[in-house]
Amino acid sequence: MSTAKLRETIHEYLSEAQSDSHEVQQKALQTLASITRVSPQNRSLLAQSYGAIPALLALSKSISPIIQTLSLSVLFNLSLNPNLKQSLADMETINHLNSIILSPTTPPESTKLASSLICSLAMLDKNKAKFGVAGTIPLLIHAISDPCNAAAHHLLSTLAELVQFHGNCTLAVRAGAIPVLIHVVESSDGEDLSGTSLAVLGLLSKFDEGLNALKKTEQIVSSMVEVLKGRCMLSKEGAAEILVRLFDENEGCLADALNLPEFLTVLADISVRGSAKAREMTAQLLKKTIDANLVSYSDGSHMLLQW
Repeated sequence: MSTAKLRETIHEYLSEAQSDSHEVQQKALQTLASITRVSPQNRSLLAQSYGAIPALLALSKSISPIIQTLSLSVLFNLSLNPNLKQSLADMETINHLNSIILSPTTPPESTKLASSLICSLAMLDKNKAKFGVAGTIPLLIHAISDPCNAAAHHLLSTLAELVQFHGNCTLAVRAGAIPVLIHVVESSDGEDLSGTSLAVLGLLSKFDEGLNALKKTEQIVSSMVEVLKGRCMLSKEGAAEILVRLFDENEGCLADALNLPEFLTVLADISVRGSAKAREMTAQLLKKTIDANLVSYSDGSHMLLQW
């Protein structure tokens, strides 16, 4: 099909998507979602159609769950084109996506798509600050704090993308992200949620605000050691990375770890059976414990390690 013919066909589907007939709307949106799923060219042609993005945004406000979901799917597909991310991330769109996440009546599938769309748009670094200004960070943390939220994994992944910008990290810490994420780690039955939460905590710990908040968290060392004793390798990698940063900044955290009888045994196990990253982090932790032991021995103080 020629580009001109394809452009005309896409325009027809867009017109049908705005029909008064729910059945016609649904069929047209299903087609648009299908043809934009894998084709960058089709995404560009749809975005170039006059009024396409405002029309899709309006449809995503529909009271019909299926119309809302399909229109969000199309918008998400459009966001996969790097050249469309900046134009899609205007404040009207961002505020609407925020409202979808905030509303307790939003269907889970729409929440997942809205979160995924935010994540996709935030992959353009220029857009990250926009979401911070629009108040997206506290909304995500509030939604993640709900243990019954079916979109928790999508929300965590979106938060992970946004907090890579320093300003958003500060907003996240101020909005109470640290205790919320630790609660997810400690209470989650899903290993993927725990692993993603620890990945976000690791990103937050790269900045002073996040690291200071972690240091002030009660029982943070024992909580991370408990994670190291678990089965999820992604979680172990995250916990080990956080411990490395805590030990670098606070000798008291290292002392707390060495007071846990299982700490060295757990490290030894991961150093043999862990992933490449987990073994790397464990090697750093073991080196720090050995260095601490040598220092305490040389100055005549009580040895921290009991071999």
